[in-house]
Amino acid sequence: MRQQVHVNLGERSYTIHIGTGILDELGDLCRDVIKPCRVLLVSDSNVGPLYSEKATQSLAGAGFTVAQAEVPAGEESKSLPVLSDLYSRAVSAGLDRDSAVIALGGGMVGDLAGFLAATFLRGIGLVQVPTSLLAMVDSSVGGKTGVNLPEGKNLVGAFHQPRLVVTDPATLHTLAEREYVSGLAEVVKYGVIRSAGLLALLEERAEDMLARDGRLLEEVIAECCAIKARVVEEDERESGGRQVLNFGHTLGHAIETVMAYRGILHGEAVSVGMIFAAFLSVREAGLPEAEALRLRNILSELGLPVCLPELEWRQLRTAIGVDKKSRAGEIGWVLTPRLGEVRWGCRVSEEALEETWRRVKELEAA
Repeated sequence: MRQQVHVNLGERSYTIHIGTGILDELGDLCRDVIKPCRVLLVSDSNVGPLYSEKATQSLAGAGFTVAQAEVPAGEESKSLPVLSDLYSRAVSAGLDRDSAVIALGGGMVGDLAGFLAATFLRGIGLVQVPTSLLAMVDSSVGGKTGVNLPEGKNLVGAFHQPRLVVTDPATLHTLAEREYVSGLAEVVKYGVIRSAGLLALLEERAEDMLARDGRLLEEVIAECCAIKARVVEEDERESGGRQVLNFGHTLGHAIETVMAYRGILHGEAVSVGMIFAAFLSVREAGLPEAEALRLRNILSELGLPVCLPELEWRQLRTAIGVDKKSRAGEIGWVLTPRLGEVRWGCRVSEEALEETWRRVKELEAA
């Protein structure tokens, strides 16, 4: 059943359309919010061969003039050199202030193409067409765009809301198993921060989620998008409450940086980050240890890692120091006193951080 989630941001409001097979309607949905124009369809070397032609045909059928750009798959493409190539492609495609960028792919493509749209000609239209679970439930919604630097993740970026999000869960059937499972980490995150019921659903129906049950996926994606929409409406530019979305991400981003984005997927890093944040919450926010262990079990049952014992705390702490969420050199942690509720901006001692990482490693060794 088709579902819609509205993101209410005044003149920047938009709708998330969710439905199996809806990619065929991309052109018509775009025409409802954007006058037919020149568009640049940005994808990567994995998604492009699967869906670029279908998207192009739908857009062309609705009156859009489509140029395509394909970047190499992988987080390494979320970089300034690749962005520079896309600027050149936008110029050669004749994009102007009335044009738009269509981001067709996972989180990397959405962030990269979104930043292209945010900055080319000081900002043009953007349509997000996520094809990974992570992008469907998280990165395609909320307007965060950007690229990485060697020093850290998402250090260059801008807020640029899309005009439209078109989510077709059917594209998940061609997603690699590891990529799909990685996206489940973000789904779990929404349960921790705002919905104990969603967390219980994932606990009860882990096998159906892993089997990519279509009806369940539409329901879960819509709920995650609705949670994120409400958070973004309350704090569009992350000046306060939107920081709840960073649960598990402070350590997660540090893990990615230490590992140079190789051998680790974003959701896998966030999964370990959530376990760390949960056990930090046991120490600092009163979360019962049984609930932290429950979260660990849910993530494990979904096939996600819960520790990376080869990483030393000294390496991770250095990477945390350049996190973009740092204020005056200090990190405000997102902690959970009970699953389904979080607090943001929590200050934690260095001793507590190091001892918590030691505890997470001890559990893995047990």
